Amino acid sequence: MPQDVLDRLATIEREIRQLRGRAQMRPALNQVLNGDVVIGEGGQLIAKTPGGIRTFVVGQTPEGDWGVGLGRENGTAALTVGDDVNSGKAQMIRMWSRDTTAPDRIIVMDDAYSGRFLGRPSMPIPMQSTAGQMTASTNDTTAWTGATRLMNPVLYAAFETYTPAGTTADVRFEDSDGVIESWVANTSNGWTLRQITKPVRQDFMNHVNYRLKHSVRSGNGPIQTNCLGVYTRNTFTPSEAP
Repeated sequence: MPQDVLDRLATIEREIRQLRGRAQMRPALNQVLNGDVVIGEGGQLIAKTPGGIRTFVVGQTPEGDWGVGLGRENGTAALTVGDDVNSGKAQMIRMWSRDTTAPDRIIVMDDAYSGRFLGRPSMPIPMQSTAGQMTASTNDTTAWTGATRLMNPVLYAAFETYTPAGTTADVRFEDSDGVIESWVANTSNGWTLRQITKPVRQDFMNHVNYRLKHSVRSGNGPIQTNCLGVYTRNTFTPSEAP
């Protein structure tokens, strides 16, 4: 009988030790089964490959910007929202080139200084010539027409107008809201080049019509205007924003 009591006491002590050990055990901290994980007041959550390459980051960058970054296993950035370690333009959305020889090349982004517009890619505006591309008329004659739905905040256009010796021409470029820019072509027996860079005057995704008009100002003509190209692009400086 005494031996039975001792055995029972030993069993109880063993079970108590097991209970104490289990009470101190914690589940593995590799899952979140319910609730939120909060990173606040600075700091980042970072995922890296076994080789130490950062492939995911969210939180506040060392530069102070808040954002999200996705990277490739070769170390180049893939997609970032903010998280811009290369400039001070915070909170931009950028898709980066996967060319390792040019990893800092951005192929898709919103605009740095005009947040409601697409920055890249630039959008060409197709222009079509009319029968009035060459004219001797002193009345305004449409030489080129085109249209687009606006994506980028800056308009670029380039035209060249031929004027024979003794002839000058009035030229103007218009959009749906009126004259964008006007000028006089007066190169004697040659071409007058005009390049235009202006903030767009309409909003994102608006339909806009464009026309290039010209007329003989003095002399007999005929004059001719060629369209060298029209497109929209991202802003380079804050002053270019619409």
